[in-house]
Amino acid sequence: MKRNNYFLKVLSILLAVVLFSACQSSPKEESTETSDLHISLAQWSLHKSFFGNSLANGFGDFVRLLNESPDSLLQGELNPDNFPEIAQSYGINTIELVNTFYFGKANDMAYWEAFKKKCDSLGVNVGLIMCDALGNLGDADSTARLKAVENHHAWVDIAKFLGAASIRVNAAGEGSAEEVAAHAADGLSKLGEYGASQGINIIVENHGGYSSNGEWLSGVMKAVNMPNVGTLPDFGNFCIVRGEEGCAEEYDRYKGIEELIPFAKGVSAKTYDFDEQGNETTIDYARIFKIMEEAGFKGNIGIEYEGNGLSEDEGIKATKALIEKLLSAKE
Repeated sequence: MKRNNYFLKVLSILLAVVLFSACQSSPKEESTETSDLHISLAQWSLHKSFFGNSLANGFGDFVRLLNESPDSLLQGELNPDNFPEIAQSYGINTIELVNTFYFGKANDMAYWEAFKKKCDSLGVNVGLIMCDALGNLGDADSTARLKAVENHHAWVDIAKFLGAASIRVNAAGEGSAEEVAAHAADGLSKLGEYGASQGINIIVENHGGYSSNGEWLSGVMKAVNMPNVGTLPDFGNFCIVRGEEGCAEEYDRYKGIEELIPFAKGVSAKTYDFDEQGNETTIDYARIFKIMEEAGFKGNIGIEYEGNGLSEDEGIKATKALIEKLLSAKE
């Protein structure tokens, strides 16, 4: 009996040594992300690399081909099919898809099954799907507005299948600010009901026109008043009226973000250009991150480089480095 006790003690000591060594030799990787804030990659950051020369013939031709032959627009050096691997090459495991890269795949579940299998094998998550060219949710015509709502249903279903939390939509329409607000609230409420039935958020980006007015869009959110309908504040999209030489009327971006962040279920970290210290030259990122912190924002910070000074690859890396620097400063 004593001999057995002796061997049991020796075995326990050896097991403890092995466990201690394993813990010591496998330290956790350090991360600049907090438990409440995560970096994701918006697919639009690579739109030139996906679309290539198809963007050169003007918006009208682009929209025509999008409806007639969407895959013919993919003339770039990169393939949207490979976006999970591309994102992972930047050390990012959450992706934000753009429906116009997959416009012909809205009802192709075999495609999405393969896409999900790829994501799962790589450990990549789909955070949201950005949806455009599906009609105006704030259309003055009730029949057209309902059609726009129904056009979004397929992408809600795809988002659910992929395990995404949200689809990003637009609150566009024609008419006075008050008229479009009322129509957008109606369209968003109807789409929000379908989204809720599938467990999907419907989030609106400030994306030009009235929606780039933070007070207007926050008012629409209050009118809708649904837990799964929110915003996706974009740090750069506060131009209300565009002129021939650029933005003719711009909303105060910091005021706008303050107004939209209480409804936010994600943010779009838009960047254009950087100085030698790695700071964005047109947007005060430190000020925006302070607004987010004071509002208690939790969610994904989506990299969306849209500049011309750097390549898309360099712009993504610079944006990621800037976000990581600011997250590190919070710790």
